[in-house]
Order: sequence, then structure tokens, then C-alpha cells
Amino acid sequence: MLTAAFGLTQILSLACIALAIWGLVDAALRKPDAFAAADRQTKQFWLLILGVAILVLVFFGVISFFGVPAVVAAIVYIVDVRPKVAEVSRGPRY
Repeated sequence: MLTAAFGLTQILSLACIALAIWGLVDAALRKPDAFAAADRQTKQFWLLILGVAILVLVFFGVISFFGVPAVVAAIVYIVDVRPKVAEVSRGPRY
């Protein structure tokens, strides 16, 4: 039973790290002006937050005092910031 829980925690940790890496790569590829146009924090801010989130998840794990806010930061970028920045980058749809 203990090994199954450990394995599940490892899978969850890897998934959260992958999510944060995806967010970091996506933010790095976006133009800085798109963040301002989308009325979000700056590109540098999100690169810093997501980079720190990856480090926290690697060194502390997802189920820790620092891990939970790191996962929340990655989710906020993917769910809220990324769609707005992508929409601004695409331009208006007719």
C-alpha cells in the first residue's frame, strides 16, 4: 500500500513539474508586449515565477508547504494568463 501511494505521489510530482515547464517554455516564446496588451504581469515576472516553481517542485515536491503555491502558480499561468496572451498574439478574429 505504501509503495502505491509513493508511486502516485511521484506521478503527480512529475505531472506538476511538466506543467510548470510547459508554462515556462510557453512564456519564454511569447512576445513581451503581448503580456502588457493582455493586461497581465510582465513576461519577466512570469518567467521568474515559473522558474522558481520548477525549482520548488523539484527540490521540495508537490506535497509540501512550498509545493502547493508552486503548482497554483503554474495552473494560474496555464489557465488564465496563457489564453489571454495567446489571444492578444493572434489578433482579432473576424
